[in-house]
Amino acid sequence: MRVLTSIRAVSDAMERMHSGMKGDMDMNASDVAALRLLIIRERQGRSVSPRDIARHLRISTASTTKLLDRLVDSGHVQRRPHPSDGRGRVVVLTEDARNAFFRVFGDRLRAMRAVALDYDEVELAVIARFLDDLCGAMDPEE
Repeated sequence: MRVLTSIRAVSDAMERMHSGMKGDMDMNASDVAALRLLIIRERQGRSVSPRDIARHLRISTASTTKLLDRLVDSGHVQRRPHPSDGRGRVVVLTEDARNAFFRVFGDRLRAMRAVALDYDEVELAVIARFLDDLCGAMDPEE
């Protein structure tokens, strides 16, 4: 039970961190979740389509269009042609949004990385597998 209690504490801390970002960047929860997806995929070298955002947030394509219109209007993202599919579009962060994200989250991300450095690769692999399995148990559609 201690592990589950600790996970709840991590979840609460993440929520507080994201709430701070919502206020600092004047965004709602869906906007922040979309930016987080873009940051993660960008670091993985993967593009993001509007459909990817809709699936990730579990919202309709119409709601996704409104969300993206809002993020484009606020200067956080751009819609660009898909690099290999002329009919498709991808969503990319603007440099200003990327800078704002890391200005708000930078210190926290560095602190989180410092915690990870206290564990060896074997321990981190076990922790990652546990968290992945836990996510699968909570959200079997992912």
